[in-house]
Amino acid sequence: MSDRTILSARAIHKAFASPAGPIRVLRGVDLEVGRGEMTAIVGASGSGKTTLLQVLGTLDAPDSGELFFAGRRLTGLNETALAVHRNANIGFIFQFHHLLPEFTALENVMMPGLIGGRGKEEMRNRALALLDQVNLSHRTDHRSGELSGGEQQRVALARALVMEPALLLADEPTGNLDSASGERVFSLLRELSRSRSLAVVMVTHNMELAASLDRILTLSDGLLTAC
Repeated sequence: MSDRTILSARAIHKAFASPAGPIRVLRGVDLEVGRGEMTAIVGASGSGKTTLLQVLGTLDAPDSGELFFAGRRLTGLNETALAVHRNANIGFIFQFHHLLPEFTALENVMMPGLIGGRGKEEMRNRALALLDQVNLSHRTDHRSGELSGGEQQRVALARALVMEPALLLADEPTGNLDSASGERVFSLLRELSRSRSLAVVMVTHNMELAASLDRILTLSDGLLTAC
């Protein structure tokens, strides 16, 4: 594992129970992600891409294998420690934005920091700066229902970055948007990755989008292979 590596997964296995017996989704996945690197993960529907992302983000535990973040072994940590790790080090963005409808765009972006115990003024300043970066400074006081789909996803992107994570995990982040809105969100993500040395692992069905990332990996039969 080099000093440049931010995330390392070794021999990750994951299966789910079914009436017909266990379904082995991940069968020994190995992955290393470098700081500032953008990696696309592609594969057929049902191949386990979302499951892999959840394991990498410690939202789900592997049945076996090891996970390291910046050289620190995460495997075996308790849920409290993993929650602290996620809040401080990982940003998440999904196909559906999962904004809290009762809060404004600004409040949604501030939320991870407030949950993490950061000061309100600090998080307000960070959130305002990020909303400006995603061209939404004029929409800070609007609730999610008053925003377009593309605007909601840009708020979700700002929220994912407000804790200044080293890693962002994105699950079909443009899959629910029209092509113009999707391209705008992706362009912002690429720009922010470069400016912040942010590592990005993105699950996508969009091969054109995937081809513009640093590398493409295919998940098939429970294993990752380079395209």
